[in-house]
Amino acid sequence: MKNSFYWLDEFISYFSGIKERSDGTIQEYEYDLELFFRFLKQYRGLAKGQDFNEISIEDIDLEFLKSIQLSEMYRFISWLGQERDNGPAARSRRISALRSFFNFLHTKAKVIDSNPAAELESPKLKKTLPKYLSVDESISVLSEAVNSDDPFAQRDYCILTLFLNCGMRLTELCNIDISDIKEDTLTVIGKGGKERTIYLNQICVQAINDYLPHRIKPKLSDKESQDALFISRNRRRISQRAVQNMVKKYLEKAGIDTRKYSVHKLRHTAATLMYQYGQVDIRSLQQILGHSSVSTTEIYTHINEDMLHEAVEKNPLNTYRKSDFIDSKETEEKE
Repeated sequence: MKNSFYWLDEFISYFSGIKERSDGTIQEYEYDLELFFRFLKQYRGLAKGQDFNEISIEDIDLEFLKSIQLSEMYRFISWLGQERDNGPAARSRRISALRSFFNFLHTKAKVIDSNPAAELESPKLKKTLPKYLSVDESISVLSEAVNSDDPFAQRDYCILTLFLNCGMRLTELCNIDISDIKEDTLTVIGKGGKERTIYLNQICVQAINDYLPHRIKPKLSDKESQDALFISRNRRRISQRAVQNMVKKYLEKAGIDTRKYSVHKLRHTAATLMYQYGQVDIRSLQQILGHSSVSTTEIYTHINEDMLHEAVEKNPLNTYRKSDFIDSKETEEKE
């Protein structure tokens, strides 16, 4: 049974219909807000003796929403860290959900006079370098697919090639239709329903052409899968879970730790290699990856430790020793 209330439903409708956010983001925000309102009822003593997950929020009305204070939101954020063991990233996402919801009530629905979440601060996030495969590791993964005796090896190699060369998202890959491919260009629908063009290099074009004769026909009853590029063993459009399992299999065969590397790390790999070897600027990389903000793309402009070490070693001043700076006249006088 759905645990919701009128204004939450209105917000979700707005968020999905007008803002066109992905299903995943919508589900996360809906869960985050349900969590907040359960906490608030418990914090205010309105759910005594009830198991937290059983607390109903269906009776929350406009008067309740108008009574919410900024201090209660900070109590919620503190509770997430202490009781739910949420890290800074998880807490930041839930803060974003609160901001979006109360901004909707204030500026769109216009049912509250002020936005209590307007000054809600997010925890400081540590910038971590994305994990990515080296060129040799990438070659090993591709080699495992090429040399596999799996009947779907051609498909798997094609998928891995597109991930590692184009840096597309998992959802984008699963949703590719054959009709989306025009010679060396591919049209995908990215985050927020935004359409973008991906240019395919020769290796990608060849991988697709080699795979197509081996593509199994989808079930006739499954109309949605008829034009799908990648078909599963069940003769349907391949699912995200199936791709994740397939990638994990080849990573393991290549001797790569799957606790640290996953499908999304292949996107990191493509972006990193394009930046390091493709001589692309940050704006071009942003367009290739389909990022709405260049700040998101900046995480890919990291340089690996070997390159940093090499850069320091190549400093021209590195060839001068302390003894090279001793004045020659001073040396002669001492002699």
